[in-house]
Amino acid sequence: MKQNIETFIGCDASYEDADIVLFGAPFDSTTSFRPGARFGPSAIRHESFGIETYSPYQDRDLTDRKIFDAGDLELCFGDAQAALTDIESCAAEILNDQKLPFLIGGEHLVTLGSFRAVLQKYPDVHIIHFDAHADLREDYLGAKLSHACVIRRIHDLVGDGKIHQFCIRSGDREEFLFAREHTDLHKFDFSGLEDVVSCLVQQNIPVYFTVDLDCLDPSAFCGTGTPEAGGVSFGQLLEAIQTVCRANIVGADINELAPSLDASGASTAMACKILREFLLALNK
Repeated sequence: MKQNIETFIGCDASYEDADIVLFGAPFDSTTSFRPGARFGPSAIRHESFGIETYSPYQDRDLTDRKIFDAGDLELCFGDAQAALTDIESCAAEILNDQKLPFLIGGEHLVTLGSFRAVLQKYPDVHIIHFDAHADLREDYLGAKLSHACVIRRIHDLVGDGKIHQFCIRSGDREEFLFAREHTDLHKFDFSGLEDVVSCLVQQNIPVYFTVDLDCLDPSAFCGTGTPEAGGVSFGQLLEAIQTVCRANIVGADINELAPSLDASGASTAMACKILREFLLALNK
């Protein structure tokens, strides 16, 4: 008999041997529309056993990688700052042990905690951001710590020239005006991604890579809190993830799966497959 510990499929290396560490942030207290993303990390782990460890897309297998799944953090739902501090502390520990932190959200605000830790170790880091939403609001209903403001808070930390946004198709006017002056925003799809990645690779710039799963079209991925029509397909996202993973990725996350919002389970199944492909694409 062995202790029952549920991990993402194939991610059962020891912490000492691993070069990638998964950890979940079940937090959705600032969600602005439909809640439920706090259940994303556990759903992805549980449903991952419906897929294979082998990827026919990349001819790679998770069993050949060294990935440790640390499970979910226990976060304070009522205090965003406290939750971010706990996420940052966990990511910092992983980085200090010379491993890559891979966060599973949760709402998109959780990215800020992990990014803060990465920024401490890699002060010249850039961020590549896939999302339906710009997330550049100064505040949302007075709250500066909101999933609608996460990239604006990251801009507060890194300034101009280090934020590259793709698939953006929603935001208020002020967000798009801000982006024109301060971020590298590409609307609707992945146009320009190859050029951005090639430049980052050439200069060997460290990259934090965050994927909000609502960049997918809701016809394919409806289990998310704020679905937006006009998104990309699974195939387009897979190709784009493989492109970005040519860069020097030093931290990553996926977020915004709300499994209860898709009773069919198809959105969770897609999130599992995206996570598998993402992990296999990382050059670690």
